Parts: sequence; structure tokens; C-alpha cells
Amino acid sequence: MKIAALALQQPTLLAPLAGISNLPFRLLAREAGCGLVTTEMVSADGLVHGSPPSFDLLRSLPQEKPLAVQIFGSDPAVMAAAAAIVEASGADVLDLNFGCAVRKIVRAGAGVALMRQPRRAEAILRAVRRAVKIPLTIKIRSGWEPGGREALALGSLAEDCGVDALTLHPRTAAQRFSGRADWRLIAALKQRVRMAVVGNGDIRSAADAARMMAATGCDAVMIGRRAIGYPAIFTEIACYLAGCPLPLPDFNQRMATMRRFVLTSASCLGEERTARLMRTRLAWFAKGMRNSAEFRQAAGRIDSIAAALELIEAYRQAGAAAAEDSGTVPITSAAPCHPPLWPTAG
Repeated sequence: MKIAALALQQPTLLAPLAGISNLPFRLLAREAGCGLVTTEMVSADGLVHGSPPSFDLLRSLPQEKPLAVQIFGSDPAVMAAAAAIVEASGADVLDLNFGCAVRKIVRAGAGVALMRQPRRAEAILRAVRRAVKIPLTIKIRSGWEPGGREALALGSLAEDCGVDALTLHPRTAAQRFSGRADWRLIAALKQRVRMAVVGNGDIRSAADAARMMAATGCDAVMIGRRAIGYPAIFTEIACYLAGCPLPLPDFNQRMATMRRFVLTSASCLGEERTARLMRTRLAWFAKGMRNSAEFRQAAGRIDSIAAALELIEAYRQAGAAAAEDSGTVPITSAAPCHPPLWPTAG
């Protein structure tokens, strides 16, 4: 998988998830083998006006490279100026949001609103392309109609404007995340354009990722909701596509991932902010595991890093004791298909 001259180690991308794909989570995704991680979407207006929260979203570490930064906005000049700021920050890829269906974003004329404004969309694409030399990508939806006519038209327009790759989430603006993603539209777009096409939507397993690539011909897949609390999905996809054994579920490994997430968050975000975040974030990692409801309730009372680590250790010990009482043997994961990309903390 290549985006312009940038070659990815794996044909997998982490979706730009608002409030989720922050620096600590991106590091987990890269450690798990994700080919390209993406920031939360960043306001172009915020960058141009020097908003500290917007610039905070650009914070990065070498271990997460390559990194894509996604920006959103509706003014061509502002988008171009923000794009230059992103390039100067050291991003490897610039991604433009043409697919967000959140009402506040759409009302401002950004996100998926641009899919029914082809002239403005073209002005943004050409202005941004002139402003940066790094690879340029866009993320879109089916559009406002189920047939996907707007997506196909925008794909061709983007290619004409010099965009290097496009990610398609084949749901309409009205669907948001409901219903089924229409993978047939990804296939139609891939046949229509020469640039790389990334498929997104309804990938819940490594087999789903392989099935999407086979059915649509897309060059890579983008994972969003499935990666929340389960970054190992990227390891599983890499192994599945390579034909090597999938890692087996490993309770202790999931506990270790939780611990690394807490420690890395504390290092990147500070203890007070991390303690607040862990009240909800740790629940992601416990989903589907034994006694997860009790764990989530306890997580909601976290008030320090020490408390978060103590909760994880107590949950790990309880799980080990339950396995011993039931006579089960602790499961050991198969060897990963790649080495860790950043040092394990703690």
C-alpha cells in the first residue's frame, strides 16, 4: 500500500475518531501493527487562529510515524493555511474531512456538507494541494443519496485536483453509523479512479478486512469502532493477510495493554487529565470480558494513576483466580508477526 511516495508496512489505517484517537491510543495502534494512524479531526479555523486545544491535537512522537493529521473546515483559504501548519508540524500525510455527519459540523458547511457543494469542494482541494507537498488524502461518505452518485463524482474530482488517496465509508449522511455499509460502492469507486482507495465500514474481524479487500479491490482498510479498546485487531489483520496463525485471546495481554495505556496517557497528558479519562476509557478494554460490569463501575471512581493501576491489577488477579478455580489453562498468544514499535512502559 502506497500513498504517493509513502509506503505503509501494513494496509491498515486507524480512523480519525473524535475524543478517542489521541496520542496514547495511536501509540497502542502502531504497536499492534497499524500501518497508518490518524489524529482526531482538527479544526482548520482553530489552527489558523492559534487555538491551544487545536494545536494540542497535533502533538506527536516519532514512535507513531507515519502519522496522518485530519483537518476540517469550509473556507478554501483557511483550509490551505491550516494545511501548511500541519505540514510544518511534521505530519506525514494530510487528510481532509469530507464525511463527518455531526450536525454542528454540517451546519458550518464542513464535513459531509461539502459533498453537495462540488464547487466549494473543488476550491478547497485545489487550494490545499497548492499549499502542501506531503501526501494528500480525503475521507468521504456515500453522500446524501443511497446510490453514491456524489461519492463517485467527488472521487473523480479529487483525483483531478491531485489527491493521492481516498477513504470511503459507504454510508449516507442520514445513516451516520446505522444500517449496513454498502461495500459495492467501494468497488465502484476503485474501478473509477487510479489513486489508492481505502475501504471503511463494518470491519469487525480480520476475516472481514480480507473479505472487503477481496470483494472491492480496495488497497487498504480503515478501522474505527472495532479498534476502540481492542487495538489487537491490527495484529490480527496483519497475521490473517500474511497467512500466519492468529494470536489467541490472552487475558493477561489485555491487562498489560490497559496498563500501558494508563502509563502512556499519564506521560503524554498528565496525571489529573489521565485520571479523569480513565473513568471511561478503561471500560473500552474490558468490554466482553468476565465481570466487566463491575470493572466499569469501579473505573468510574478512579481519581489517580495509582488507583487506575491498582484496579487493573485487582481485575487481573481476579481473572487469574477464576481461571484456576475453573481448571482452565491460561491462554498464551501466538508470536506476533512484527516486533513492538515502542518501549513497553512499567
